[in-house]
Amino acid sequence: MKRLLSLVSITVLSLTLGVSSAFARAENYVALGDSLAAGQTPYQEIDAGYSDLIAMRLGKMGQLSAYTKELAFPGFTTADVLERVKSEEARAILANTTLITISAGANDLLRLVQVNPTAGTLAFSQLQVDYALNMARKNMAAILAELKLRAPKAKVYIMGYYFAYPNVHATQKEGTNAQLLKLNTILEQQAEQAEMTYINVYDAFGLQANHYLPNIADVHPNFEGYRQMANAFLTSYNGSDMLAIPTTELPNPNPMTFQEILEKQAKSKEKSVEAKQEKVSTVRNIQGFIGYATFIEKAKANQHSQLRQI
Repeated sequence: MKRLLSLVSITVLSLTLGVSSAFARAENYVALGDSLAAGQTPYQEIDAGYSDLIAMRLGKMGQLSAYTKELAFPGFTTADVLERVKSEEARAILANTTLITISAGANDLLRLVQVNPTAGTLAFSQLQVDYALNMARKNMAAILAELKLRAPKAKVYIMGYYFAYPNVHATQKEGTNAQLLKLNTILEQQAEQAEMTYINVYDAFGLQANHYLPNIADVHPNFEGYRQMANAFLTSYNGSDMLAIPTTELPNPNPMTFQEILEKQAKSKEKSVEAKQEKVSTVRNIQGFIGYATFIEKAKANQHSQLRQI
């Protein structure tokens, strides 16, 4: 009996140490990157994305001191993310950050892919794609180098990408999928060289993820797709799937249009105290994104192009 109790005690201690090793401190979490980091829905709204779900899980564990995605922006390329990381606005946000996730690179590639969702076809110029992928490699290396300087306390995770066109004809998938795999390889290599962590989300989606990407004219996932991305991160972060978010714990949808976000920004500026409080976000408190007015103007001017971007 004593031996059994001893074994149970060791097991419990091991489990406790396994969880606590990832939670040596409450995280100050910043999500960087494109619209996946921002939480864009398949219908051009903003809701809880993978970063919000990660913050939700850490918050429930009592391991989140602060969270923001205000440095994330729909349509950002790696060049845009690099510029944002170097900005004065980012300096104060990153200085005390302990956890960073980055989604950057897809828009370098996908803006070059010509999509006909009705016909189910994809087309691109290999020369343009090769150039874009090389620039993504250089920019990502520069982003990670900047983060080492600007966020010296942070653990940095680089999110990979999924195949975004499950509804096109099977014969049309191979070429674009090969370019996406090249992009993921670049991101993984840059993460390894910077001694940071790459998160594979490709395997959870595959080539037939219609159930995660419900709008044939849009490349953004639904809540289930974002849950897969969040869980891929949480598994790597904790070293096991103990923190995985079940479907039953997904928040209720609460999408906001870009116009609603702009109105929310305007109201928050009227109350400086409330504006300061909103810097510490929860999953249901969508951050104000700097520059949304410009984004809306571009979206109205070229809506079709925006539908193809992440």
